[in-house]
Amino acid sequence: MDLRGRGALVTGGSGSLGTAISLALADAGCDIAVGYVGNREGADETVRGVEKLGRKAVRVQIDQTDPSAIEPAVAQAARDLGRLDILINNAGWNIGIPFPDLDKLTTEIWERIFHTNVRGPFQLARAAAAPMRAQGAGRIVNIASVAGVKPTGSSIAYASSKAALIHLTRCLAVALAPTITVNCVAPGLVEGPGWRSGSRPRWSTASGAKRCCSVRRTPATSRIRS
Repeated sequence: MDLRGRGALVTGGSGSLGTAISLALADAGCDIAVGYVGNREGADETVRGVEKLGRKAVRVQIDQTDPSAIEPAVAQAARDLGRLDILINNAGWNIGIPFPDLDKLTTEIWERIFHTNVRGPFQLARAAAAPMRAQGAGRIVNIASVAGVKPTGSSIAYASSKAALIHLTRCLAVALAPTITVNCVAPGLVEGPGWRSGSRPRWSTASGAKRCCSVRRTPATSRIRS
């Protein structure tokens, strides 16, 4: 894969998966805008990793729960890189609540998850479409989860948000074709700081079928890729 001269915005670029994505793109010759929310130190580490590969890297703060923050962040990424060819919608937020604990899944938690995991990627894709169309081509990749394909994961809201992101990908592919392609990746559990600290999937059985109730050691802990 030769991406020399291309520019990519990777949201959630300060986390383990976002860093790996950024470095893989940089290794292929791409300049990177590292999106982050509050983990500036992690974003700086990713920037340094990209620069060690000989590519340009910039840091862009993006709070996907704030609708007014999306367009300025995308504009900054395109301006700082000189172009924007690729958008990786990797940032996401979740909180571990076992499926049967419906009362713990509050309206506030539900809205934050959907604002970050669904509305945010839509707004980012819409904002990125303008510079991509102006250049005549673009690529958008949404990072979903196997939780969006079957009823597993850290909470019902998280699984539902990833299912919505998968279908959003299909809808955006129709809306932005043929100039911009839109694809989705649905990984399983990814090893990261939470995994190394001792978190493991917890499975229960119901009616003879395996069901993942939580991927947290405690029933209500949060994780954000930022």
